Amino acid sequence: MKKKKGAPPHKSQKKSLLMAAQFLAGTGIGLAIVALIIGMYAYGFEERYKYLVYPGIKIAELQAGGLTREAVINYWRERNSLFHELRFTFAFEGRVATLSAESLTIGFDATLSATQAYGLGRSGNRLTDLYLKLKAQQEGITLQPLFYWDETHLNEFLEQMALEIDVPPENALFEFTDGRVTAFKPAKLGRKLDVVQLKRKFNETLATLPYTRMATKSMEFTLPVVAQEPLIKTDQVNQYGLKVLLAQGESWFKGSIPGRIHNVALAASRINGVLIPPGTTFSFNDTVGDISAATGYKQAYVIKSGRTVLDDGGGVCQVSTTLFRAALNAGLPIKERHAHSYRVGYYEQGGWKPGFDATVYAPSYDLKFTNDTPAHILIQAKTDTTNTHLTFELYGTSDGRSVELSSTRLWDSKPAPPDLYQDDPTLPAGTVKQVDWANSGIKAAFDYTVRRNDEVIFEKTFTSNFIPWQAVFLRGTKT
Repeated sequence: MKKKKGAPPHKSQKKSLLMAAQFLAGTGIGLAIVALIIGMYAYGFEERYKYLVYPGIKIAELQAGGLTREAVINYWRERNSLFHELRFTFAFEGRVATLSAESLTIGFDATLSATQAYGLGRSGNRLTDLYLKLKAQQEGITLQPLFYWDETHLNEFLEQMALEIDVPPENALFEFTDGRVTAFKPAKLGRKLDVVQLKRKFNETLATLPYTRMATKSMEFTLPVVAQEPLIKTDQVNQYGLKVLLAQGESWFKGSIPGRIHNVALAASRINGVLIPPGTTFSFNDTVGDISAATGYKQAYVIKSGRTVLDDGGGVCQVSTTLFRAALNAGLPIKERHAHSYRVGYYEQGGWKPGFDATVYAPSYDLKFTNDTPAHILIQAKTDTTNTHLTFELYGTSDGRSVELSSTRLWDSKPAPPDLYQDDPTLPAGTVKQVDWANSGIKAAFDYTVRRNDEVIFEKTFTSNFIPWQAVFLRGTKT
């Protein structure tokens, strides 16, 4: 029998519908309960971490979860205290400059680290924040702290060091007039602090500090300095082979009277700028010329006729002695050299031993040496009358020779004779004037050996016999 359309449902169907309705009602209540529980948990979680970093978040080695921002800041500030006593030293040619880590404000940005950690999961985007909070609890999230230093202060420090270290290169200068070099300046290398390289190395070193526990309170850097070539080199401005400084000689004349200082400067100027051609012999007397009042010299003490007396040109032997030392240091053959009669204090100033002197007195005593190098030799004199210092520089072409001067041998020392007093009717009675000074006698010698490629070119022994010298006083008798 067919059911009629629109007939009421069967009894069993009613039961099924009722069960379905009950299930749906129960499910809805369950979901609501679940939602309520989740909501309560979320509320409690947020309340608990309202002022704390969410769990599972690290900043480097720090477990920041559950910490307040203040706690995170204090932790990194404590880490920064490790750098407070750190010093950086920068060394160059014996000079040292120091920079403190504190002046560079080196350390971790504590506030930024705390802000980043606390802000994770609090962006305001619910889905993103939920994802980050779940990820932090399940997998963990690690942040890296910002490690910084004040580059502005570092740059200022490096600029100051560059001002002290940088030396600009100097171009060569050469002027030749009337057979003499009137202006000569050899080219000089400059130097420059390589700030870019230094900063790179410094920054690389500082970048490792966050990952190391400080075992030292000092870190050292050798300053990288690069050579600066001159635009015009020495061998480009002359055809005489003046390429390098072959040698120099020096002496001091502290305590000289004004007339002697004047004569030293004048005689040195007569030699300055002289070119010695290869294969020729230099003569001091021929080069300096006449030494008298007529040629500009003043009176000063000289050794004459067995006495120390005032005479024109006193002090010229300071010049010959200094040039003798320069010729020795250049390894040139010394053809003529004479020692003084007695030890002269000027020639032992600066730590020189007796015997490194050369007296001249035309026409009997001369200083001569030969230029046996492959090119011309230029003599340059530098007289510092303020500091009573004389220097001779010899420029030319090196042929690889080397010089060896032995230690000075001293023997047969003899004391100075007793002081001598002589009556002088030109001086007022009761006046005593010293005109000569006592010196002990001694013999001195040193060996002079010149080599090239381990082969001895020539060798010579210089011997000096300094006789004892007595002090002489003039006693006035004039009434």
